[in-house]
Order: sequence, then structure tokens, then C-alpha cells
Amino acid sequence: MDFSFSELWGHMGFFAKLILIILVIMSALSLLMIGERAIAFVRAKKESEQWARELAGPLSASDLDGAAQKLKGQDKIGYVGRVVKAGLDAFQLRGREDEDVAFESVSRALDRQSQREVHGLKRGLGGLASISSIAPFVGLLGTVVGIVNSFTQMAESGSGGLAVVSAGVAEALVATAAGLFVAIPALAAFNYLQGWVDSRAVDMSETANELLDIVASELRKRHKGDAARSSHS
Repeated sequence: MDFSFSELWGHMGFFAKLILIILVIMSALSLLMIGERAIAFVRAKKESEQWARELAGPLSASDLDGAAQKLKGQDKIGYVGRVVKAGLDAFQLRGREDEDVAFESVSRALDRQSQREVHGLKRGLGGLASISSIAPFVGLLGTVVGIVNSFTQMAESGSGGLAVVSAGVAEALVATAAGLFVAIPALAAFNYLQGWVDSRAVDMSETANELLDIVASELRKRHKGDAARSSHS
């Protein structure tokens, strides 16, 4: 027997072929997920870096109103821009209230938006993780059933020998090899993409903390000014 894939495919039973078809579909889905997330991540990082440069000037000068004006009406501002915008919106809404209340409001807005951004970046990674963990078991199922069928046929025909056993085992093991072939790239891609998201979560946390420092300073200035005006009046 020729152990080429075409020859093995021709000798496979219906269940073994079904397992391979499922694994091919899983492989295609994992590639689509990887490609979609890679494109989304590159676009998101490019937008965020652009708006980080745009906002660097106003924020370094503690010009929160100017930074908010730059972001007004903008859509493609990346994850950093959306986090900053959420904090600035909360500041403009609550900035004249009690200092502690305003600070907590901005802090919660930044935290909520950061969580939304991380959740959005992780979209599809759960499916990729599922494929990487399930594919080997799907392949193993095909192998077990294939070996069982091979020995069943040997028992029914009453013939055996190394040639018959090796041919049946080779056909069955193709499913395991296919499962590993699908799982290994999916797992490697998942780990890389998950690490990328974790790094961006750190970036958003640092940005939020820097903005909170600016907000705290600005709130102190505003309330000192309000107190001074009240005392003069």
C-alpha cells in the first residue's frame, strides 16, 4: 500500500473523512480569526499612536478642554483615544462638583472604558483558544475510531499481519496528525495575540493614571479658585 495522503484518503472510512473535514474547517476558521485580529490590532495601534501624539501637547500643558475639543466628533481615535475621551467627558460633566466626587467619576469612566476596550480587543480570541484545545481531541477521536474499525475488520475477515495492521494504524493516525497541525498554530497565535492585548491593557492603564494625575491637579486648581472667589465675595 502506498502511504501517500491520496492513497490513505481513498482507504479511509466515512467517519475518518468526516473528522478530517471538520479539522479542515477548524483550521480555516482559526486562520480567519488570526487574520481578522491581526488587521484589527494593527489598525487600532496605528490610530492610538496617532492620537497619542495629537493629545500629547494639550495634556502636557494640562489643557483638558483643548484635548476634549480635539477628540470631539472623531471616530477613529483608537483604544487610547477612546479611553482618554471617556475620562475627559466625565471631567467636563462633573468637574464643577465636589473634588472627590468629580475625581471618582473620572476614575470610574476611565476604568469602564478600559475594560470595554480590552473586551473588544479580545473578541475572537476565545474561539481561537477553543480550536487550539479541541482540535487534538477531535483528531484523537478519529484515530481511536479508525483503529477500532481496523481491528474489527481484521476480526471479521480472519486475516491479519503487520501489513494490514500498519495500514489501518497509518490511516487512523492521520487524524491525530491533522488535529495537531490545526492546534499548534492556533495555540501559538492565541498566546501571541493574548500577550499583545495584555500589553495594550497596560498602555491604557498607564494612560488613565496619567490623565487622572492631570485631572486631580486641575480639580485642585478649580476648587481653590472657587474658594478664593467665595472668600472675596
